[in-house]
Amino acid sequence: MYLKKPNWSDGPSATPENPSESENGEETDAATMVVEELVTSLNTQRLYRELTLSLRTGLRDACAEFSFLRIRGLRSLLKTLRSIAESDSIIRLFSHTQTVSDLQRLNNLNFSLCCRVVMCFSDDDDVNRRDFAVVPVLFRHSLKEAEDDRVTSLDHIFSVEPMKITSPSTDDEVAVALRVLEGCCLLHPQSTVLAHKHGAVRVMMNILSTRGVLEQGACLDALISILLDSSANQVDFGACNGIEEVAMLMRDKQADENLRLRCGEFLLLLVGHVNGKDRSPIASVNEDIRRLLGEKSASLIWAASQFGSTGDPEQRITALHIQAGRVLESLDLY
Repeated sequence: MYLKKPNWSDGPSATPENPSESENGEETDAATMVVEELVTSLNTQRLYRELTLSLRTGLRDACAEFSFLRIRGLRSLLKTLRSIAESDSIIRLFSHTQTVSDLQRLNNLNFSLCCRVVMCFSDDDDVNRRDFAVVPVLFRHSLKEAEDDRVTSLDHIFSVEPMKITSPSTDDEVAVALRVLEGCCLLHPQSTVLAHKHGAVRVMMNILSTRGVLEQGACLDALISILLDSSANQVDFGACNGIEEVAMLMRDKQADENLRLRCGEFLLLLVGHVNGKDRSPIASVNEDIRRLLGEKSASLIWAASQFGSTGDPEQRITALHIQAGRVLESLDLY
C-alpha cells in the first residue's frame, strides 16, 4: 500500500489575498477551520478506502486454491502491514478493520461536514465490510493442518460437479503467513484473541516440531508476538510444553546454528516479558529453563532480563543477538 499525498491535503492558506480585508479576519479563521475539518475528514476517508482496498486485494489471493496465488496475497498483505506500521493514524484505522464492533463504530463516526459532502462507504463496501479480518484467513488456508484435507467422502465421484482441490501449503507460504500473523498481533494486540480461537499455539508448536528451518524461525517470532499480554495463549503454550520444545531445539547441536540462536532470543524475550508478573500462566518459566538448560544458562537468561531496553531498535536487536549467543555458548559447555 503506497499512499500518495492528495493535492488538497495541505489545506487553504490562512493569509488573506487582499490586505484590505484584514478586518474580516475572524470570518476568515472560521472558514479556514471549516475547510480544514473537511480536508481532515476527506483524508481519513481516503486512507480508509486505500487501506481496505489493499486488504481486500491481498485477502482475495490469500484465500485462493493454489499456493502460488496465496503466496502473492500474503506478500501483498505483508507489504501493507509494513506501510501501516509507519503511521499511528493508519494503525488505528487498521485496528478498526480487524473487529466487527470496531468496524461498526467506525461506520457510525460523525464525520460532521465531510458526511454532507461525500459518501463514506460505497454499496460494495457495505457488502464486504466484514471481510477484512486477516488472522482467520491465515488459519483457514495457509496455516491449516494437512489432516484437514483428508477425503472423507467419495460422493464427488458419482456427482456431476468436480471436487474442489486445494494445493497444500508450501514452506515459503507457511513462513510468509507466520510473518503476516506476527505483524497483525504487533499492530493490533486484539488479534491474539482471534489467534487463540483458531488454536494458534497448538498449530505453531506443530510447525515448530515438524517443519524446516525457514518456517521454524518465523514460527518463533510469531509465537512470541501472540504470547505477549495474552493469558489464554500462555495457558495453551504451557499445556503444549512449549518451553520443553524450544529447549530441545536449542540443545540439539546438530540443528541449524541460526535456529538455535533464535531459540535463545525467544527465551530471552519470554523471560523478560514474564519477569515480575507473578500471575502470569507461565510465571514458572525460570524454573523450567533451569531444569531444562542448566543453572548457568538459566542464570544468564535471568540476568539479561533484568536490564531494561535502551537505545534504538537496531541496538536492542544487536544486544539481544549477543546475549543469545552467550547463552548458547554456555549451553554447549554445559
